[in-house]
Amino acid sequence: MNIVVLDGWTLNPGDLSWSGIERHGDLIVYERTAADQIVERIGDAAVVFTNKTPLARSVFERCPALRFVCVLATGYNIVDVAAARDHGVTVCNIPTYGTASVAQYATALLLELCHHVGRHSDDARAGGWARSPDWCYWLTPSIELSGKTLGVVGFGRIGQAFARVGQALGMSVLAFDAHPDRSLESETLRCVELDRLYAESDVISLHCPLFDSNRGMINSMAIARMKRTALLLNTSRGPLIVEQDLADALNAGRIAGAALDVLCEEPPRPDNPLLTARNCIVTPHMAWSTTEARRRMMAIAEDNLVGYLAGRVVNAIS
Repeated sequence: MNIVVLDGWTLNPGDLSWSGIERHGDLIVYERTAADQIVERIGDAAVVFTNKTPLARSVFERCPALRFVCVLATGYNIVDVAAARDHGVTVCNIPTYGTASVAQYATALLLELCHHVGRHSDDARAGGWARSPDWCYWLTPSIELSGKTLGVVGFGRIGQAFARVGQALGMSVLAFDAHPDRSLESETLRCVELDRLYAESDVISLHCPLFDSNRGMINSMAIARMKRTALLLNTSRGPLIVEQDLADALNAGRIAGAALDVLCEEPPRPDNPLLTARNCIVTPHMAWSTTEARRRMMAIAEDNLVGYLAGRVVNAIS
């Protein structure tokens, strides 16, 4: 059985091993695959692993030997799932590997917005502290989170983990989910509708998968409902946000700040408006990438393949 990894560098730049997957067939690992190379590289492979290399309907039509696709991520919008189903291809994802890492990273983004630690460290190392006439100084105001409200949009594993961080910092939590679990409610956590979450939250953090129904949900109208002092975090999917609307709001002071680990186009174009927006932190889609999380992903990817080969599919999308 031929097995192809289309974009293995992101998961494994050399510090992990593909041996667990390799023992199940003849494995070829490509570091990266361009759009015009996808069909040729899949060839007669029955099994394909992909992280961000898209698999459109035309791929399934032109690769008749393909029977199993494992998305090396939680989000699976890069795969035309309906086309896979039409061609009898099983698609799995990896939903649990990065919960702790992404929640931790969202925390780092939030604290950076509150304190701008990196900026102050850079200034001190550049001589700012040595030149200061005072024993301490700050370039930006600091924000205390205790007593404030955290709004979590998408209350799955990662959203719940980040909510617990917020509670530990003394925040109350408003949670929105398409299928809210009200058994999770407590004195410091309430499931609410989006309008209330937007209006009452001091921090809004996106933790939902991308669907047609929520694409562009953070737009000028949504931002208009938020506090002018609100902070926005996104460690989920870039297209949840209308980027020009957010950049305009940041530059006009209509929202206080944003920290984004994802953008609509990745890598972004140099003229992406969020790269130069006021008080906007942008990082290169790395919340998931701790060594521990990537090691778990590799193990779960093998489990997905083993399950499929044994006729007991796990983590199935189609």
